[in-house]
Amino acid sequence: MRQLLILVLALVLFSCGGSGKKGNTSGKKEAKTERKAPETVSFGSLLPSVFSVTTYDGKRRLEQGMGFFVNDSVAVSLYSLFGNSNRAEVQPLDGNKTYEVAGFLAVDRINDLVLLKIKDLHRPGLKLYTGHVPQAALTYLVSPIRGNTVPVGTGKMLEESTIQGNHVFRISNVIYGATSGRPVFLKNREVLGVGKMYSAGIDQDYLAIPAELVEKLLKKQTESLKPLSRLGGRVPPEVSAANAKIKGVLVETDYGNITIRLFNNMPIYRDNFLKLVREHYYDSLLWHRVIAKFVIQTGAADTRHAKLDDMVGWKGPGYTLPANINPKYFHRRGMVGVPRLPDSQNNYKRSDGSQFYIVVGRKYSDSELDDIEKENHVKFSPEQRRVYKTIGGAPTLDGEYTIFGEVTSGMNVADRIDTVSVDKYYRPLHDIRVKRIRILK
Repeated sequence: MRQLLILVLALVLFSCGGSGKKGNTSGKKEAKTERKAPETVSFGSLLPSVFSVTTYDGKRRLEQGMGFFVNDSVAVSLYSLFGNSNRAEVQPLDGNKTYEVAGFLAVDRINDLVLLKIKDLHRPGLKLYTGHVPQAALTYLVSPIRGNTVPVGTGKMLEESTIQGNHVFRISNVIYGATSGRPVFLKNREVLGVGKMYSAGIDQDYLAIPAELVEKLLKKQTESLKPLSRLGGRVPPEVSAANAKIKGVLVETDYGNITIRLFNNMPIYRDNFLKLVREHYYDSLLWHRVIAKFVIQTGAADTRHAKLDDMVGWKGPGYTLPANINPKYFHRRGMVGVPRLPDSQNNYKRSDGSQFYIVVGRKYSDSELDDIEKENHVKFSPEQRRVYKTIGGAPTLDGEYTIFGEVTSGMNVADRIDTVSVDKYYRPLHDIRVKRIRILK
């Protein structure tokens, strides 16, 4: 029985990590070379709107990349450059002066985009191209002025693709870590997308995150400027205090609604979950792990645009959370917990930053509970035994995973999801989505 339990946990309750599909989805190794060519298309006037960026945690430098203005006061860059930072500086490509990033206006963690406000800096916005892009369309990257010329790297759009569940353009231009976030131009000087490098093992792909996604994020921005520190797992004390007054959340699914109460004595998890809900992070994500009479699981960032044969469940919001295994809570039916990587890769049992599961469970006999106690080195209380024998749950998870909420209505919906047919990785054969999650005041 111990071997069976280990196998189940290893297959199911993991999140960010491992290997999914390789980035090169065409199956052919493209020559990734970029040649310098005479500037047949003039990009010099666009340089002031493009900048390099350096992010910091206090005085410690974290990441280097690039970004560009999308209107005279708002710029876009890669969220992954900023996820652990509390301040950042930018330097436009047409000069040597640096400017502080005042904060961010909107974030799309799944597509790795963030909208920034730069202090005391206004530049013309680059025009975003959102139409059809033919295969082999010419693509251009610009670099800082050298002498009197603007170096231009030329390439082409190789294909539209899906990588880790995200819609991207594969390009032949070479983009390194320090140049990730730069604009990828088309011949008409409009932006095809935000450039980045993607690595999968020894393979590397060079991508453009479509400009259409930047345009969608612009429509979601608010006037409220938030500090960069909010991009991680932290929230201000005043926000946490307001969160404590929230009644719960309503999870709208393809099969019906599930209401969840978040535990106020788990503030880090409560606040993180509500932050992601407010960002619409969970909208249209799949229930990607369903094990009958055990758990149903969602919240993986690579599931929104995943195809039926994609390996999913590996991508989170860019951070993990410290374990908080409260002995007050146990895995009875209806409890809401957080998956994590196994101990061999996760010594501190840190939880995934966005995924969560709902315990469907089953009823257990005294002899089964006795076996679990011996194998997992736990001790069930009389109340826990009573619940597991009469109501049911997943006692094999006790003491190993953080619980932060409970279902207050809609377990019939969870039960219905729990009965669907799945593949060998426990992914439903037919997609079931979280339509959205609403906060109940």
